[in-house]
Amino acid sequence: MAGPAIRVWNMADQLIERCDVRIVSWRRIERTSARWELAYVHESDDRAMSLHERWADVIIVQGMALRVFPSIACTDKIVVVDLYDPFQLEQLEQNKFEERALWTDEIRKAVSVLNEQLVRGDFFICASERQRDLWLGSLSSVGRLNPATYTDDPTFSSLIGIVPFGLPPERPTQTRHAIKGTVNGIGPDDTVLLWGGGIYNWFDPVTLVEAMGVLQDTRPDIKLFFLSARHFDPQVPEMEVLADTVGAAERLGLLDKTVFFNDSWVDYDDRVNYLLDADLGVSTHPVHAETRFSFRTRILDYLWAGLPVVTSDGDSFADIVGASGAGAVVAPNDAGALAEAIRDLLETPGRLDDARDAVARTREQFEWPTTLRPLVDFCAAPHHAADYADRRDKRSSERFDRILGMPSGRRRDLALLLYYLRRGGPALARRKLTERRGRLSADD
Repeated sequence: MAGPAIRVWNMADQLIERCDVRIVSWRRIERTSARWELAYVHESDDRAMSLHERWADVIIVQGMALRVFPSIACTDKIVVVDLYDPFQLEQLEQNKFEERALWTDEIRKAVSVLNEQLVRGDFFICASERQRDLWLGSLSSVGRLNPATYTDDPTFSSLIGIVPFGLPPERPTQTRHAIKGTVNGIGPDDTVLLWGGGIYNWFDPVTLVEAMGVLQDTRPDIKLFFLSARHFDPQVPEMEVLADTVGAAERLGLLDKTVFFNDSWVDYDDRVNYLLDADLGVSTHPVHAETRFSFRTRILDYLWAGLPVVTSDGDSFADIVGASGAGAVVAPNDAGALAEAIRDLLETPGRLDDARDAVARTREQFEWPTTLRPLVDFCAAPHHAADYADRRDKRSSERFDRILGMPSGRRRDLALLLYYLRRGGPALARRKLTERRGRLSADD
């Protein structure tokens, strides 16, 4: 499972204690569960989806669900929108090598999908305080920070909550050695740095490979293992950064000597055997918009496995690692500093043990029962957003928006007068006229 599916599965695992749960997907589900229902619906079969829509009291959506299924987009049920992945920012990086027109279209499509969710949702969840700031701005721009939602809660915490990606509360157990003594070129006593996920354009694995070049002469026992060079979905095209990373390893003479690529997607339940064969978890990235608002799920796996983390500065987890002492934070794009941070963690007496202790303390706050509590509490007592009734009366708000968009002049003034007469009668119209005259007098 990739990140979105892992998140949904664990949502079900926590919600089932207080709710009836179904997971519905337009991708076939290979996993099974005796605790909740699993359903596959083809993306063109909205009639089948409508059966699930009628069954539900609360519908949790992420990604393209509202756009794919009209029955979900038009539902009167309570809708929770999961915004943990700001994919409009991912698209800026993922498609930057496309022709400008295609790149622009992808961003417009992503923004359009997100705006549809922002307008419709009754409750929103995101992964961090930084993301909450991002989405509050977005909600404001589509009119969701309004008198109704403000009166309900001036902090807007009842409208958008922080629900980070989580990790299992159970401690991991290794059943086999997946890297040490198994991968040709990596011995049982070597030190393994693990890149614990896919190689995507919004990361910077090339600088990490270059850091391995700095270390190769003095520490040939340090090995870098990329967990998943290929995406599990063959429809997802190979990203340019993968070729750049392999090319850097070849250029520096490191490929299959100190830098190794796993060419297949690791099964979700088998990933523990790779994590527990590593000594450090690594994640490097450049600084751009996606970095600032990202929440690196692979770092949670590092914490779960007790791995100290070496990461680039600039994202939410860099703040957590730096504040907790759970590893090292390095300036982006600096191979020398990255190599030195790795060496310091491994060679400074007591440094690695201190980082492991900090990882153990940090891990508890990200266990799924803790991170998902705001969602579980909402679904146990669900309710529409405070502005739900106002949003159902779309015609009035759309008419007002059209009037505000008209050029200044008599035609606009007349339209506003008629609008206020319909909205509040002669008393409101007189008050607005008096306010208008007061502004004109002040201008004079």
